[in-house]
Amino acid sequence: MGDQLGDIVQTLAYGSWPSPIDASLAAAHDGHPEYVGFVGDEAWWTEPRPTEGGRRTLVRRRVDGTEEPVLPAPWNVRSRVIEYGGQPWAGAMLDTGPLVVFVNFADQRLYAYEPGAPDAEPRPLTPVSLVGGGLRWVDPQLHLERGEIWCVLEEFTGDDPTDVRRVVAAVPLDGSAEQNRDAVRELTDGPHRFVTGPRVSPDGRRAAWLAWDHPRMPWDGTELMLADVAPDGTLRHARPATGGPEESIAQADWAPDGSLLYVSDRTGWWNLYRASGSGPSVPLCAREEEFGGPLWKIGQRWFAPLDDGLIAVVHGRGATALGVLDPETGEVIDTAGPWTEFASALAADGSRVIGIAASPRSAYEVVELDAHTGRARVIGAAHDDPVDPAYYPEPQMRTFTGPAGREIHAHIYPPHHPGHVAPGEALPPYVVWAHGGPTSRAPLVLDLQIAYFTSRGIGVAEVNYGGSTGHGRAYRNRLREQWGVVDVEDCAAVALALADEGTADRDRLAIRGGSAGGWTAAASLASTDVYACGTILYPILDLAAWGEGETHDFESQYLETLVGPLAEVPARYAQRSPTEHADRVTAPFLLLQGLDDVICPPAQCERFLARMEGQGRRVPHAYIAFEGEGHGFRRADTTVRVLESELSLYAQVFGLNPPGIPTLELAK
Repeated sequence: MGDQLGDIVQTLAYGSWPSPIDASLAAAHDGHPEYVGFVGDEAWWTEPRPTEGGRRTLVRRRVDGTEEPVLPAPWNVRSRVIEYGGQPWAGAMLDTGPLVVFVNFADQRLYAYEPGAPDAEPRPLTPVSLVGGGLRWVDPQLHLERGEIWCVLEEFTGDDPTDVRRVVAAVPLDGSAEQNRDAVRELTDGPHRFVTGPRVSPDGRRAAWLAWDHPRMPWDGTELMLADVAPDGTLRHARPATGGPEESIAQADWAPDGSLLYVSDRTGWWNLYRASGSGPSVPLCAREEEFGGPLWKIGQRWFAPLDDGLIAVVHGRGATALGVLDPETGEVIDTAGPWTEFASALAADGSRVIGIAASPRSAYEVVELDAHTGRARVIGAAHDDPVDPAYYPEPQMRTFTGPAGREIHAHIYPPHHPGHVAPGEALPPYVVWAHGGPTSRAPLVLDLQIAYFTSRGIGVAEVNYGGSTGHGRAYRNRLREQWGVVDVEDCAAVALALADEGTADRDRLAIRGGSAGGWTAAASLASTDVYACGTILYPILDLAAWGEGETHDFESQYLETLVGPLAEVPARYAQRSPTEHADRVTAPFLLLQGLDDVICPPAQCERFLARMEGQGRRVPHAYIAFEGEGHGFRRADTTVRVLESELSLYAQVFGLNPPGIPTLELAK
């Protein structure tokens, strides 16, 4: 490496710094562990394999500390329920070794697998349906005493994406439902459009789950459902316990004493409550911070009850920590360690807690906490610096002022290189990153895709625009009927503030985003003159078509809240859609799309480009569509091409000279 620490610092223009963080390195470290759990005394989780077609495998950590993958390629442990999936596996330790049930992505069937058995192979537990999207499963819970797995069944009843029903169901472990749909026992009668998997009380007499209906999304309003578990294993007298159209309950689970714990945002913040008997629920730690989040995936967990009555909690405001809550005093003692962000994935066994944590200097890794001693350690997917960490960015958490004086939260990643600086008074180019969702947020963690740019002299600004989570319901609700307005304004306000204060070059600003962030990027190019170019990944571009069925069921009525009721304000849908205003896009752009995307289908991109061509627009651009990729890219070769193409776009528009990057051909 010619520019190691200790060498003379060299002067080179921004965007021209040589970096050891190439696209292949960033791609190989894309993704992170998810879905932790205990199997006996062993910790298990799922892990990405970007160089193996983007599949996810199960990993086990034996008691002796050895770590090994459980399922070889091509097994892919991932559910497609509501397309974003959720908890795809459950396990138990038998006398003969571990038993695990999991969802295989290719056919969406549930499988049982005993890796310690002779000549073991996964065996299917559920049938295949050729109707629409078939049969899908998520959030399994093993009930060995009944010989069943209780989970969520998503069943397509026709070819339309909205021809679907979801129920709580029981799948027999003996394989009798492998070819027989009738052998699957439905536990609820399907009055709700969406449900989570049931949690059964310690005495086995009650079950709890979450439910909601269109047009609500789960962060708008959900109901906590209760039912009695009859001796024959049926659920009786299902009734709502709490929640409603304007109260989001993100998780529910039972404490060892039989009381019901749940996270609700009834005060404007997702806080933890206890319900017991017929009295009112009691807040366990009333704070203006979040102990929950948006339920994008079925089975996300922000808290885990411990055997001694304490509760492990992921909580924070704008960032998250792992703590142990004493429900009697309301005191939370946070885990000591270098981590500044914990994911919505927790599992507990006795006093042991496992979660997934990261920091600006480390990628997500599996962490175990001993709640008795307070000691935490990395037990899996341990971060190992692939390059000298001196090349990592040094981010800043900042708050900016937007229109009407509103606060905008953002993470700023200035250009950073240990061996290079820019000449004189030169200002760096900056790319604004708009996160997806849009009801989500960008966490402040090490991301080698960001480092790919910052180590070359290009700054990145991640904007948690109005509508983002982590700052309470009022901040989240800023985007109601304002999508394409508030997000666009907030991103522009941060970009212009960076330019005004002398941090960024006003003439070399770009915007980039995927999914809902792709929408914000495209809408920004169509409605502002802030950016010199943009990168748009698997976006929404045509609101009316998306709102009229050109997407999957889960988000099919999301725009009713984000934009307004289509039947009442159709003009608003046209007014804000980049497709309707392709003539306003004058800045060069890169458009990237997966051909297997059913959430934001390729038709959106194709229609936008056709409209631009039909209007005689001659804007430099490139469109790259990837076979075998869906919503969110998972394959290493895809990520390599995306990053190199994006950097080439900025190089051409900003006048940069990054070494060794293939030139992206821009159509005109």
